[in-house]
Amino acid sequence: MKSILLASTALVAFAGAAAAADLGAPRSPVAAAVVAPAFNWTGFYIGAHAGYGFGRSTGIDPGLGPFPANTSGPLIGGQLGFNYQVNNIVLGVEADLAFAAISGRNVNVFNNDVLYRTHMLGSLRTRAGVAVDRSLFYLTGGLGFQGASFATTIGGVAEKYSRVGWTLGAGYEYAITQNWTAKIEYNYYNFGTRTLGPIYVGTVQSDVHTVKLGVNYLFSTGPSAVVARY
Repeated sequence: MKSILLASTALVAFAGAAAAADLGAPRSPVAAAVVAPAFNWTGFYIGAHAGYGFGRSTGIDPGLGPFPANTSGPLIGGQLGFNYQVNNIVLGVEADLAFAAISGRNVNVFNNDVLYRTHMLGSLRTRAGVAVDRSLFYLTGGLGFQGASFATTIGGVAEKYSRVGWTLGAGYEYAITQNWTAKIEYNYYNFGTRTLGPIYVGTVQSDVHTVKLGVNYLFSTGPSAVVARY
């Protein structure tokens, strides 16, 4: 009887030690599930856009003062760029060029109307946005390019010039299909002050706002974007 009690006690003690050792064993880490975005914005793209531009230009004659005018008109052009997506963040670069007819006139008491015209707008910009599946909300900014002309009714001849400035904007893009997207975008361009010559004297300064509708064809799409683990 005594032997049976000793054996039972030893068995209970062994079972308790085994349970305690099991409770103290470290747990293996459980990998967090990472869900990849449903649509992949990564890749090169090319597209076209059309829109409307408006702004203000001011020519300043050293002897007669400023001659400001509101400017407005349509534009049409194309763009190309590249996107790279990590999780829901989309970074990219885009270049665009548009033919424009953004013009205005200052009618003054000197019977010498001043004519302003922007016939080309372009830019080289970075883009940074947040993707929500097929929707992309982004900010953009970089260099702006302008081809413009200045003329007066008395002078008759237009002085053409090109300028480099800066641009900032924002937009929304939506993937209609796996490769085709549509977008709406606003941009502000500022080109500072330029000295006129050799046809006219003085300076001219201008800025332009644009609202554009466009479509893009995305060449490279895959099953998912790059997923970063943290």
